Amino acid sequence: MKRFIRERGQSLVELGVSLVILLYLLSGAAEFGVLFFQYVQLRDAAQEGALYGSMNPVNAVPIEQRVRAASSSPIDLSDVSKVTVAVTAKDKTTNATKTLASACEGDGIVVEVSYTHRIFMPFIPQLIGRTSIPLTADVTDTVLTPVCP
Repeated sequence: MKRFIRERGQSLVELGVSLVILLYLLSGAAEFGVLFFQYVQLRDAAQEGALYGSMNPVNAVPIEQRVRAASSSPIDLSDVSKVTVAVTAKDKTTNATKTLASACEGDGIVVEVSYTHRIFMPFIPQLIGRTSIPLTADVTDTVLTPVCP
């Protein structure tokens, strides 16, 4: 009878140890899934802004508006306090940064969208040593208009 009780206790301990490991793995997979979904949203918004900017590179304000209007879920891109958008132009020959007003056909337009993901699983921050993960997506597109002088 004592042998049976001891084996039952051993099984319970094994279950407890393996359950903790499985919960870590499961919560990590859920966190990674949400993180990846947010990154894809940022990348798609940057792509939308770069496409718009390739045809209208003169002013950064409408490009940023296009990025912020691209999506509102899972991240509200219109929230200026949480999401940053940067628009720059690159010279086609030197790859140096230049003003948007001087960008012309063949130059590059770079749209960068950044967001800080707050980790929502309760015990992952203790495991990785931080409570947030910075996400940045940038897309470079070729300016199509106006034609260079």
